[in-house]
Amino acid sequence: MLTPKLLFALRNLPLAAKRAAEGFLAGAHASRRHGVGMEFSQYRPYQPGDDLRRLDWRLAARSDRYYIRESEVDTSLTVNLLLDASASMNHRDDNGLSKLDYARLLLAALAYLAQKQGDAVGLSILSPEGLQHLPARADTRQLPRLYHTLETAEATGTFPSITTLAPLTARRQRALTVCVSDLYEEHGEINRLLGRLRAVSGDVLLLHLVAGNELKFSYKGPITFRDLETGQTIQLDADQQRPAYQQQLQQWLRDTAQTARRQGLDYHQLSTAEPLDGAMREFLKRRQLMS
Repeated sequence: MLTPKLLFALRNLPLAAKRAAEGFLAGAHASRRHGVGMEFSQYRPYQPGDDLRRLDWRLAARSDRYYIRESEVDTSLTVNLLLDASASMNHRDDNGLSKLDYARLLLAALAYLAQKQGDAVGLSILSPEGLQHLPARADTRQLPRLYHTLETAEATGTFPSITTLAPLTARRQRALTVCVSDLYEEHGEINRLLGRLRAVSGDVLLLHLVAGNELKFSYKGPITFRDLETGQTIQLDADQQRPAYQQQLQQWLRDTAQTARRQGLDYHQLSTAEPLDGAMREFLKRRQLMS
């Protein structure tokens, strides 16, 4: 798999998304299943109990054998992609990628996958400055719109209020919602939003971004950390604090995963140091379950 760093180095989001998605798919899955539908797919031998209306009598007359016409049923979905664009997403990993950079690549690749599957795909940028929303569409012009919105997105401020995000949960619609966030929140506002989305859309895939240097705490000696959202700073010795930090981080990650799953969310942790294939695999698995 192409690493996030190599993909980002292309400096071309549409090309990077295509390279990542097609590299993962390698001949992959179609957004259809066999059944009784509109478009002919294939023949199979007749079995007792089959619907005789689907039997091909002309083929039977020519071959003295009975075959059932199978067709394909369209299983396209509505896929809503959500990007957390709060300032904590500006945190950079040791590979130089910020969480926002990684999220852009990931969502662009998922959008490409969704369109290849025949899905209507939309995008919402969750920012304190307001909700930037592209309604889900399946037309060929949607991907360029979506790529442009991702490329111009900036991470600022704190996670937006429920009031700002109210349009996302205003109406009930069956959809697969995919949220990419580092889950940095003050009062559980991200979890409340995702819980409401679970109630109105039916399925939420939560992709939790954690930087590799956060997981390893790969800092050395005396260092000053600054909170990207509040501006508060703290000074510490990284070597001394590493064991306690990693213990607390792992406990927080366990608690976060348990809370999300109790809400009925499909939770997956991702490292910005790792390829995108894990997230794409979970996306395809989830949409196939919905189909």
